[in-house]
Amino acid sequence: MVITTQAGERVAQAIRAVLPAGAAVGLAGLDDDLIRVDVVGGRFTARWIGEGWLRDARDALADAGRKPEVLVARRMSPGARSAAADARVGWIDESGAAEIALPGLIISRTGRKDPKVNRSARWTPSVIGTAEALMLGTRPTVAEVEERTGLSAGSASNALATLTALGLLRSDAARGRGSAREVTDRGLLLDAYADAAIARTSALSLRVGTAGRDLIDELTSLGQGWDADGMAWAATGAAAASVLGPYLSEVTGLDVFVDAPTPATLDALAERSGLRAIEGGRVLLRPFPTPVTRRLCGTESGLRLAPWPRVYADLRVTGVRGEEAAEHLREVVERG
Repeated sequence: MVITTQAGERVAQAIRAVLPAGAAVGLAGLDDDLIRVDVVGGRFTARWIGEGWLRDARDALADAGRKPEVLVARRMSPGARSAAADARVGWIDESGAAEIALPGLIISRTGRKDPKVNRSARWTPSVIGTAEALMLGTRPTVAEVEERTGLSAGSASNALATLTALGLLRSDAARGRGSAREVTDRGLLLDAYADAAIARTSALSLRVGTAGRDLIDELTSLGQGWDADGMAWAATGAAAASVLGPYLSEVTGLDVFVDAPTPATLDALAERSGLRAIEGGRVLLRPFPTPVTRRLCGTESGLRLAPWPRVYADLRVTGVRGEEAAEHLREVVERG
């Protein structure tokens, strides 16, 4: 079968890129994203898994009867690499990184970093905030998004139009503030949102030390002080997930959004809170990513928590265990 799909072509290109120069290779498509590869000394199957997150790898490995011997992705995350290793499956990504150990074929490459490309230009703060609200159950109408997010009618309308243009919402023929769209696929919306939310995260942050042994108790104490001062704050990452969908046995660091949008206000907040800046400190303070995120925060078990989609996005980029915790949180929310 000739390789005709875009996924198949990307698999073929990634494989050729990591094989030794001049190596003879034969490629044949078996289905839309599965390729049979013939090289000197053997044959294996390779499957395209998209972005290369842990969930993508798990989905590809779930069908034991059709499990590929090599996974291929745009960029394999640490969690996806770990899942492949656990399944004794090789992997390749488009950075040129690869780990393959098959009879007659051993490849180990580190790859190279992607150049900085803004793939989230259409994901403005209003679009990100609107996506968060939709995943929290807001109906995709201008009126309901405006009410839930605090955005203007114009911003809400533009955000919904952008999500529709991205294929994440479907629009009916009606027009007006109450006309309804619908989410085409909640999983796709979450994945697209999470990628964009992290890509647009501000570099501004401050690491501070804490003397407390129990970080959740420490956060509760800090939060009480911030509440008394009337300052908005919310936990994200592992601390928030320990409440929303417990998975990790221990919270070893705090990631906290605070109402401090500049370096000066962030430093002042830390000083007022009795926190000292220290490299490698266990508490990370950073500004709220968007005004909508701040508005959508809630309180549970005495803690202010960021919206669960933001917690998921932040967890997913904190290594293997963080990505596992993110997927657990997603499953908890999906089960209701």
